[in-house]
Order: sequence, then C-alpha cells, then structure tokens
Amino acid sequence: MIDFRMSDERKHRGPHPQDAGLFAAERLPALRAAVSDLAWLLSRGYASPSAQKIVGDRYGLDARQRTAVMRSTCTDAAGADRRSRELTVDQLRGRRLLVDGYNVLTTIEAAMAGGVIIVGRDGAWRDLASMHGTWRRVEETRPAIERVAAVLDAAGPAEVTWYLDAPVSNSGRLKVMIEAVRPWRVELVPDPDKVIGMAGDAVVASADSVVLDRCGAWVNLTRAAIGGVDGVWVVEMG
Repeated sequence: MIDFRMSDERKHRGPHPQDAGLFAAERLPALRAAVSDLAWLLSRGYASPSAQKIVGDRYGLDARQRTAVMRSTCTDAAGADRRSRELTVDQLRGRRLLVDGYNVLTTIEAAMAGGVIIVGRDGAWRDLASMHGTWRRVEETRPAIERVAAVLDAAGPAEVTWYLDAPVSNSGRLKVMIEAVRPWRVELVPDPDKVIGMAGDAVVASADSVVLDRCGAWVNLTRAAIGGVDGVWVVEMG
C-alpha cells in the first residue's frame, strides 16, 4: 500500500510524485465515469462507503484516485442545490463573508505549489491534501493569503471573518499571519463547520460538502484567487 502522507518537514503542499500518472489525460475518462457512476448510486440511496468501493473496484482506482472521485461527487439534488446558491465574487460587495480558513487556504497553497486541484459536480475547487491535527506554514502560505486579499479588496465585502480550527496545532500562528496581511477578524473555534454552516445571511467561502449543504449563499473564493494563475493544475472531474 502506498503511503500518501507527506512529511511535516515539507516546504510546499504540492503534488505527490505519482500524481502525474494518476491524473494523466488518458486516465481522466475513467475518473469522470467513476464520478458519474458514484453520483448515480448516491442519488438512489446507496450507502456512501459501499458505493465508493463498488465504483473504485470497477474502475481499478488507486487510493488517491478514489479520494479524488469521492471529493468530486455529490448527488444530483445536492449538486443542483449547491450551484443554485453560488455567488460570484462580484456579488460580495456590501455583504458579510465568512471564510473557512484551512479549507480555502490549503487549497490555494496546493495550487500555487503545483498540486492537483479537482473540480467536482458542484463546481467547487478542492485539493487532495489532508490535515492530521497539525498545520505547518509552507512557502506559499503568505502569497496565498495575499491572493485572497487582492480578490477581496476588489470585491468589497462589508466584513470578513476567518474561522480556524482551534484544536489544530499552530492555528494561533496562522491567525497572526492572516491579521498581518489585512485587519480581518480571525476566530479560533472548536468546529468551524458548525459556525460557518449556520451563517444566516452571510456568504460562505468554503468547498467543504457539509458546509455547502448547510449554508445559504457561498462563493468559490479559491477559484477566484487562483483561477487565472499560470500553471495551476486543474482537473475537471464532474
């Protein structure tokens, strides 16, 4: 079994060495078919773990490919509902914005370091990284925050609040970094998903499926921050 966990000493949140083969152009038709099949099963009430195994086995997917398929898939109803509530960054002007901090930041970091960014059926941009209770600064961290700042400076939201997971190590350090870029409000909370998911009339910046299903309006802040960057590796899975 391949261990895809990256060393805590890494300086980038970039691609795994095998990603070039796992997500090569010739592999994409099978991955997209797997997303379609999994969505079909989930839309008809199949349990997620068993459906994922059925589809993964059918297409002979690697563990990392299975993760990409899982993160790209949602039911037909969920996909349509999420897309119906998505706003553009131009629609943020004068609105309150709640940022799912780690969710947004790590994806931008990964994209800037050449990592795979997958676009799912709901249109959200996601990475393949995972956190295990610890966050470490990488070379792209400050530039990633600055990219978000540039987008939001132009968009003109009335208020911006970042939410970070308090139990994650180094969240306090990241809070200081974010506040050094812009005087945004940064909150450390036990479970950002619960806070952001109950956003009321605020707009949410997240690609977390649980959050997107709970919140009202949301914005694809990651796409806005990195969509025009040369060399970003975007894989359309939906």
